[in-house]
Amino acid sequence: MPAISETRILIMSDNGFEQSELETPLEQLRALGAEVVVATPDGADIKGWQDKDWGGTVPADLSIAEVDAADYDALVLPGGQMNPDLLRVNRAAVDVIRAFATAEKPVAAICHAPWLLIEAGLASGLNATSYNSIKTDMINAGANWVDEPVVVDGKFITSRNPGDLDQFVKAIADMVTQDA
Repeated sequence: MPAISETRILIMSDNGFEQSELETPLEQLRALGAEVVVATPDGADIKGWQDKDWGGTVPADLSIAEVDAADYDALVLPGGQMNPDLLRVNRAAVDVIRAFATAEKPVAAICHAPWLLIEAGLASGLNATSYNSIKTDMINAGANWVDEPVVVDGKFITSRNPGDLDQFVKAIADMVTQDA
């Protein structure tokens, strides 16, 4: 994967994120040289979900209300069932997603996180994938859903599940390198 130093990447999440879907991009993108910042609804640390129970805690750097898309090069949205469901009713979170899209900055969503693309009104006409259980939601929102490990459409990157994480992170790194 390419080195991505001098790149600032925002991960936005709430409690109940799939542990690996937040921690793997966080660790791998930092290892490539990116500054990775975690935003949560209230700026408090968040707890993941792993193996059918609560997982580990991830420290937050700021609240979602403090996010300015102009300060970042890309947005990563981890999945899990609870996290995206909580964020899609959070107006500030949906506004952040729209701000990245409007600024034509990469938005990467994995697993159930494409629900957030639907909520932000960004799924219609998008070539995308997601966790299989929200396939119908994606199609009903107008997305062209495909069952592939990673789908890149313009500035949007989507993946299905934790098994796709290496390809997901590589697609993020490749895109921010192209934009540099």
